[in-house]
Amino acid sequence: MKIVCLDLEGVLVPEIWITFSERIGIPELRRTTRDEPNYDKLMKFRLKLLAENKLGLPDIQKVICEMGPMKGAREFLDKLREDYEVVILSDTFYEFAHPLMRQLAWPTLFCHSLETDANGMVVNYHLRMPEQKREAVKRFKEMNFTVVAAGDSYNDTAMLGEAHAGILFHPPENVIREFPQYPVTLNYDELRAAIDRAFAGVAD
Repeated sequence: MKIVCLDLEGVLVPEIWITFSERIGIPELRRTTRDEPNYDKLMKFRLKLLAENKLGLPDIQKVICEMGPMKGAREFLDKLREDYEVVILSDTFYEFAHPLMRQLAWPTLFCHSLETDANGMVVNYHLRMPEQKREAVKRFKEMNFTVVAAGDSYNDTAMLGEAHAGILFHPPENVIREFPQYPVTLNYDELRAAIDRAFAGVAD
């Protein structure tokens, strides 16, 4: 019983906050967990910027609807799901992810949720649970799954460490330096080969 746990942004779809930042011209919103590993601090910073610039959920959703998966992501995911169970573990929000999930043929996604006011302004965020990526992997292991996890950023490293094997996908140099124990892949062919090798290694 094998399951692959994948991060979403930076692995299957572009970074939503970076894309939004570029579209609306607020460079400070480019910050992601690649830059700030403290997720609560990062989200409070984002919500403050949104409020200051009077930008609400509809503004973000409009940009997301114009985005698409990364080139080759749908094909990679389709082939992966032929051979393994696949779950996407993400620190994005259901309110963001819905149009992207449609373009990826509705893979299973565990993420968080946003709270908005009557005017569509984002006033808070709600985690599914603390450390949900690592906790999900831990529960899959308790159900006797062999787990291989792949991600690109700081907020994926706990998930990678909890899995039987972890893989970095197109990570920034600072993450590569700080987590040299994980193999680095730079495209979907390399990632698929690394996943297959990891399962073979665990089986051995």
